[in-house]
Amino acid sequence: MAIQKFGSAHWTGGLKDGRGKVSTESGALKDQPYGFKTRFEGVAGSNPEELIGAAHAACFTMALSLQLEQEGLKADSLETKAIVSLDKVGDGFEITAIELNLAGTVPGTDAATFKSIAEKAKVGCPVSKALKAVPISLNVTFG
Repeated sequence: MAIQKFGSAHWTGGLKDGRGKVSTESGALKDQPYGFKTRFEGVAGSNPEELIGAAHAACFTMALSLQLEQEGLKADSLETKAIVSLDKVGDGFEITAIELNLAGTVPGTDAATFKSIAEKAKVGCPVSKALKAVPISLNVTFG
C-alpha cells in the first residue's frame, strides 16, 4: 500500500501581480505566501525551488542515515543543503541542476568511506529518484 502525502497551493491573479499560498498536509506550512516576487525578486515568502530543495535535503539525509546504519555506523551530525538551480531556457524556465552539500561527523569511519556511503544514499533517495531528469551533484565535507 502506498503512503500518500500532499501539499496544496492556491493562486489568485496574473503571474506578476498574482499571489499564492502554499500549505502542507502536516501543517508545517500553512498558507505560506509565494509568488513572482518571492521567486524572482527576493521578497520574503516561499517558492517551489526552495521547497524542492528542502524535500530533497531531508530525504537524502534520512536515506544516508539508513545507509550508515546498514554499515553499522551512526552519525553524530549530518547537515545537508540542497541548492536548486532555476535557469531561463528558451522561452521558459527549467530546474537545471541540484547540488547536495553534505557535512557529516560519523565516528568509526573515514572520509572516503563516508563519501561512498553518501553516494549510495543519493542514488537510493526517493526524491533523487523522482528528480532523476535533473543532474544531481554531491559535495561532501567530513569531520
